[in-house]
Amino acid sequence: MLDQKNVSFLLSELKEANKNMANVVKSIEQITSQTKLLSLNSAIEAARAGEGGRGFSVVAQEIQKLADRSSEANKKSNMLIGNIQEKANEVIAVRTADLAFDIIDKIDRNLFERNCDVQAWATFHFIKNALIEKSNENTEGAINLINRILDIYEVYYDLFLVDINGDMVATGRDKSLIGTNKAHTEWFKNTIEKNDVYVTDMYYSQDVKGYTISYSCPVRDGNGKILGVFSTRFDWKFIYDIIDNAKISEKGNIYVINKEGVVIASNDRTRILKENLNHFKAVQAVLKGDEYGYTLEKDKSGRMQLIGYAHTKGYNAYKGKQWSVIVNEPME
Repeated sequence: MLDQKNVSFLLSELKEANKNMANVVKSIEQITSQTKLLSLNSAIEAARAGEGGRGFSVVAQEIQKLADRSSEANKKSNMLIGNIQEKANEVIAVRTADLAFDIIDKIDRNLFERNCDVQAWATFHFIKNALIEKSNENTEGAINLINRILDIYEVYYDLFLVDINGDMVATGRDKSLIGTNKAHTEWFKNTIEKNDVYVTDMYYSQDVKGYTISYSCPVRDGNGKILGVFSTRFDWKFIYDIIDNAKISEKGNIYVINKEGVVIASNDRTRILKENLNHFKAVQAVLKGDEYGYTLEKDKSGRMQLIGYAHTKGYNAYKGKQWSVIVNEPME
């Protein structure tokens, strides 16, 4: 079975073969034009020759008929070539949009699991006990649990437990963070205020020294009272894995953009959190709510690009962060 990269390569070869066919037809048109001119000159010379050129006149007429038939065949060939070219472009366009949809779906499914993780772990009694009664024993119990989780779930940089005042009670890898206060942070304030799971957009975390998403969940006692917040730091390189395994042409690019159009993941790492793609019509469409489609447009350097796009639909209880995936394939 052909993979998507081979399909893309074969479609490019089809387009190249189509161009070669068009060149052949153009050559035939030139020959036809010369044949018509030859027929006309032959008819003129036959007329000058009078009775002696009658036979030559018949030949000239047959040449003209052949040229006319060749011209008609060329017109049909040009229509066929144009149709093949159009269908090839449509196949590439739909495949590009489908690829964007597949990537955002895989990202949503992955992050749905991360959403479930934090909610489950916030209910563990070792986590609750460390906030209900702050003792060395309870703190060690929470730290040991966090370390066991990190050993099993390799997709996290670290896990944090903070009390209701925002003070860090337990971590897994970076123990120097214990005792620091996180009451000022977006993830802590929103989790406490909403009394619900809060998910940040992708950002660079100084605490873990890497790109991440924070998943934070209130830790509650048996009566529902908030004791603190349990927060995870997802390792963003696992999103890169999804992108890098997608099949595109060598000159193609994949971008994950946030709701502002800023690149938050790409096969080109230099653009992350440094470039906004709002200049593309495809990005403008997806940010306005268009969930799936493609455009044909020029990039900043004037090169024609085929751009497929897909907007997050979330997955089950995880509604997503209004991200989209953009896939562009050069057409020249």
